[in-house]
Amino acid sequence: MSDSASPTIRTFQVFPDLPEPLLPLLEMANNLWWVWNPDAVELFRRLDRGLWDEVNHNPVKLLGIIEQSRLANAAQDEGYLAHMNRVQTAFKKHLTETGWFNKSHPDSGTDGKSKPLVAYFSAEFGVHESLPVYSGGLGILAGDHLKSASELGIPLVAVGLLYRNGYFQQYLSADGWQQEAYPELDFYNLPIEPMRYTDGSSVHIRVDLPDNAVFAKVWRVNVGRIPLFLLDTNLQENSPADREITSRLYGGGTELRIKQELVLGVGGVRALEALNISPSVFHMNEGHSAFLALERIRVLLENSELTFDQARQQVMSTDCFTTHTPVPAGIDMFSPEMMLKYFKNFIPALKLDDEGFLALGRENVSDKKQGFSMAVAAIRLADSTNAVSWLHEDVSRKMWHNLWPQVPPNEVPIGHVTNGVHIRSWMSQEIMYLVDRYLPGKWMTDPADHSVWDAVSQIPDEELWRAHERSRQRLVGYTRHQLKEQLSRRGASYDDIATADEVLDPEALTIGFARRFATYKRGALLLRDPQRLQKLIEDTKRPIQFVFAGKAHPADTEGKELIRAIINFARQSSMRRRMVFVENYDINVARYLVQGVDVWLNTPRRPYEASGTSGMKAAANGVLNCSILDGWWVEGYSSDVGWAIGRGESYADANQQDQIESQALYDLLEKQILPLFYDRTIDNIPRNWIARMKNCMRKLTPVFNTNRMVREYTEKFYVPALLRGRELQSNGLQRSISLAHAKDHLRQKWGGIKIVAVHATGNGHYKVGQNVQVEALVDLPELKPEEVAVQLYSGPLNAQGTFEKAMPLTMSYAKEMAPNRHVFVGKIDCNTSGRHGFAVRVLPGNKDMATPFEPGLIIWN
Repeated sequence: MSDSASPTIRTFQVFPDLPEPLLPLLEMANNLWWVWNPDAVELFRRLDRGLWDEVNHNPVKLLGIIEQSRLANAAQDEGYLAHMNRVQTAFKKHLTETGWFNKSHPDSGTDGKSKPLVAYFSAEFGVHESLPVYSGGLGILAGDHLKSASELGIPLVAVGLLYRNGYFQQYLSADGWQQEAYPELDFYNLPIEPMRYTDGSSVHIRVDLPDNAVFAKVWRVNVGRIPLFLLDTNLQENSPADREITSRLYGGGTELRIKQELVLGVGGVRALEALNISPSVFHMNEGHSAFLALERIRVLLENSELTFDQARQQVMSTDCFTTHTPVPAGIDMFSPEMMLKYFKNFIPALKLDDEGFLALGRENVSDKKQGFSMAVAAIRLADSTNAVSWLHEDVSRKMWHNLWPQVPPNEVPIGHVTNGVHIRSWMSQEIMYLVDRYLPGKWMTDPADHSVWDAVSQIPDEELWRAHERSRQRLVGYTRHQLKEQLSRRGASYDDIATADEVLDPEALTIGFARRFATYKRGALLLRDPQRLQKLIEDTKRPIQFVFAGKAHPADTEGKELIRAIINFARQSSMRRRMVFVENYDINVARYLVQGVDVWLNTPRRPYEASGTSGMKAAANGVLNCSILDGWWVEGYSSDVGWAIGRGESYADANQQDQIESQALYDLLEKQILPLFYDRTIDNIPRNWIARMKNCMRKLTPVFNTNRMVREYTEKFYVPALLRGRELQSNGLQRSISLAHAKDHLRQKWGGIKIVAVHATGNGHYKVGQNVQVEALVDLPELKPEEVAVQLYSGPLNAQGTFEKAMPLTMSYAKEMAPNRHVFVGKIDCNTSGRHGFAVRVLPGNKDMATPFEPGLIIWN
């Protein structure tokens, strides 16, 4: 063979060889249902506990490399086989039982209609640490969404990307600087399988790029009853550059990002079509997948006489969009030039010109220099948009108010579904044992019944405390082991490595801080007053210790500086045993932390935390939160479940805010948290602390979980979108076409509408219990009265003369005064005293519209 020749590689695959009695293990290993079932986890761990940790808790790899002698012994072990049969019975029951959805919506697929199906798109999915195609909260939320959808029996499929290198693995240099490594995933030793056509060939889809086409292979991951389809461009047919599209999650620059989002959105829709899957509702989890709406419109327009607006109307009716970002800087934005480069052959198929296409993603459609925002496009191409907490809804309405410039911010059509966590994935085995023992079985089978959690009060204090102490001891042991490995990798001295066995006290108050190290999360706020912190840590009578973990984005130098600051502070001799940073934060590290700490610390700069979910995971384990009143904690906080840092104040000066809130945190630690933790009865039990733990579990767990969250998405968005889509689709999309015509007609005639006069009864002074009669004279040239809605907008006024809490009141049509001039009447009830006001406005009145707040169509008097 010459030096320049390369060998021909012929591939083959080797599968685990299991004794026949153990064959059920393979089926269960290839379905991530086991992830949230401790009995199933123990079934695999039991085969070889050391190897289980070595393979990062991946049962497929475990079964492939374990010694055959161990499998042979297990196949003859009656106790192990009984354990396996018990787990297999639970697995089969989960796959076949009737879920909440079919019980609550038995008519969804009747009357000859196709069964409903939701397609959930996300750029990342964090189901388990062995499949690291997630970076943080967004992906873990998506993974928990799928687990709860499986438990509830929601008819749902998921679509994402299969990143060959996943998100980066973090390690720290000798001076505490974050470094990144990108090890490749071994797809053939993971619980995933390539999708194949009936002839055995792999399912591939094609997405056109400016100069060529890229092909993607479709893989499937089973998450209980939910199929997760992941697209992979690492194929021989693709160019070396295109093979890198699905290499790294959030890696590379803007050009790679637009390619990834084309493959996710456009390619994801094509993958479902190739698999003969026809969803009735599409859910965009963040704006990364917004291109899916364009592909759906293109498909509808293909070989049809529909216009873009008519097809868009139908697609919008069945699109849902969830925004997770509280700042514009966090939104993907592409330049007009880049959008035209990548969509030059796509735009004609949408029956749009270049400017009409770019306007879909522009906040200001008249600014031709403005970039294309994926969030704006998703909002414009979905009939429903939601934020991820009550506070985030308010932030989002103000953030996107420019899309509805004349609509009051509190009426901007963005709702909210507060995030949750999948309880069974995050609760420790010890706590779950107590919950199973003392709560009615409905805590798992009937997630809608919150009352079952009242039984947490019945758990004996001693049992709950011992269970929590075991979790803390496990965290300490894990942290020591990880720290020794970290120090060894950095080339630390023998003495330094030996001290790792002495870090942390299994009985001391332990505070956890773990999250993405973005600057707004203020990971080093605790270090603001180092002398005060040092005094706290050096107190031997009431010992306190801190465990940190988290990654900074590879390009975020400021975030990396925060990590280094913590590392350097922790290196002081007096700090070493009381402050630890655990490298490479992932689902596994998070599990140890949220189960084992006593207090979960969260210090974001309000209101930049859209929701946050790590504190919810901690709360499920009875861990008390100490947090800024931001995100979910605004809804979850009460004085008997944790602590609030500040009272949700706003500050113009960020430095002043950091100073005030760091001092408030120290005060809480010194005056409330430490005294409460160390207030012990004669049997060394902190009963007042335990009372708060019980309140925390009883009040927060039944609310801040993904079973509630997914049920809420189903009731508020999925089912209404399904029904609305069916209505607009009937008779060959006739209602969609009619609605598009109606909107077009309104836009053409809207400028002629005029509120000519408004008359109110009385002299401007009324008593509580009276009412104000209002008449409005409105000109509607070439429009019928039923095509509009005339409303009173009334409420109390503040000192500036603007509305505090105004409410819309519909005015009734009275009569036609003259051609095109109409009278509308309404009344305002005077229920409270004070200074009040009202205005009159005209909105579209078509009942088929998802919201009356069509951009640009509102007139005030």
